[in-house]
Formats: sequence, C-alpha cells, structure tokens
Amino acid sequence: MNKDQICELLLKVKDGSLTIDEAVEKLRHLPFEDLGFARVDHHRQIRCGFPEVIYCPGKTTEQIVGIFERLAQKGNNVLASRAGQEVYDALMMTGKYAKLQYDAVARAVTLVQKPTQPSDHYIAVITAGTADLPVAMEAKITCEIMGQQARLLADVGVAGLHRLLNNLQVLHQASVIIVVAGMEGALASVVGGLVGCPVIAVPTSVGYGASFEGLAALLTMLNSCASGITVVNIDNGFGAGYAASIINSKINRNQG
Repeated sequence: MNKDQICELLLKVKDGSLTIDEAVEKLRHLPFEDLGFARVDHHRQIRCGFPEVIYCPGKTTEQIVGIFERLAQKGNNVLASRAGQEVYDALMMTGKYAKLQYDAVARAVTLVQKPTQPSDHYIAVITAGTADLPVAMEAKITCEIMGQQARLLADVGVAGLHRLLNNLQVLHQASVIIVVAGMEGALASVVGGLVGCPVIAVPTSVGYGASFEGLAALLTMLNSCASGITVVNIDNGFGAGYAASIINSKINRNQG
C-alpha cells in the first residue's frame, strides 16, 4: 500500500463508504511481501519518499524479475541498478512493460509510471572526464526516476579548467550539484569553492595505479577545504543521486 492508496482509504472512511473496521482490516497487511528469496518492502515509499530499489549484483535474473514485478504492480517508478542486458531482455520477454528502458552506460533498468514534474529547480551532474560517465549516468537516472530534473555536464575536469568555467551558469542555477571524479578527485573542491548550493562528491575508481581504485579520490574529497561538500562511497552514483533527489524534492515542495 502506497501513500495515495492510504489517502484514498482515509477518504472512504471520511465519506462513510468504508467502515473503520474495514479500513483496519485493509491496513492489517504486512508492510512487506515475502517471496521466499526476498522480502519486498512496499512501505518504503511511505517512510522514505521512494520505493525500494533493486540492486542486481548477486541476484539471479529470475529473482530480479520477480521483485521487479511486485514493485511495478504498485504503480510506482521502478529502478533496477547495476543490471546487465540479460535483465532487461528477461523483463521485456514478459510483455508487461511497454515503457521499460535500459541505459547500458549506467547499467540501469527503469520503468517510469509517474513522470517527472517540470520544475525550475534542477540537479547538475558533472564529471571530471568521460571515463566517469557510467557513475554519473547512474546518478542522473536515479534523480530522474525519483521525479527530479537533472542536467549532465561531462568532461569538465581540472586538467582543462576553462571547460568548467565556461559553464558556470549551469552550476550557479542548480539547486544541488553532484561531482563525479576519479584520478585525484580535485574537481569537487573546485566546484565547492564556486557555488552556494550543496555539493555531493562521488569518487570513482578511474585512474592509474596510485589512485588505488578510487581511494585517492575519496581521501581528497573527504579532506576538501571547500565548505558544503558531502562525500559518498567510491562509484556510488546511486547514493549520490538519491541524496540529491531528497534535497531537491524538499526545495520543490517549499518553493514550488
């Protein structure tokens, strides 16, 4: 049961078309659905604002399809992260999802059943290099599936700082900025010193040997002297997109 269904239930009690006992019986259902191999949390949207997301690694294709179907039945947007092409193909084979999409760069399967609402408040997702795009696209798609406007600005790293400075208007008008960078991860500090909005830094595992698979970028971002920077884990585009979406949705509600 989602927020809209609860509101509908309460309205029926209010207008007398449903008794209190009948409403209690409908609410008695467990907040999760036990599939044996997974317990699908159908109340997460009520608690957190967005339904459960499927993390695909470690799950079989059949398990992912089973969880996806249960989530889609509630009428909400569905995201399967770190998904292979075989997951998308299996879902398409069911014939149930005309609006199903797969982004091979982000490795994300999405089903949009509630479209993004137009807004002047957007999230800017920027990358230091083209090699950071898989993580950046995961962040962007997460923002969009959560109903937020997101704009991508790619390959504007500190090795050619003029590329970033040529796009300052995009940064200054953003409500939240996600900075995705590998190597030494310096871009987050530069952006943090230029803007007055929250900056969420995402270190990536892009880089040569001494980058230690993203650890160097992570430590640089954690030790940034620029204020207002928050850091998520290495390659965690989903976590950055989720956090940015929560912030932006609050701004939309308060200023919309």
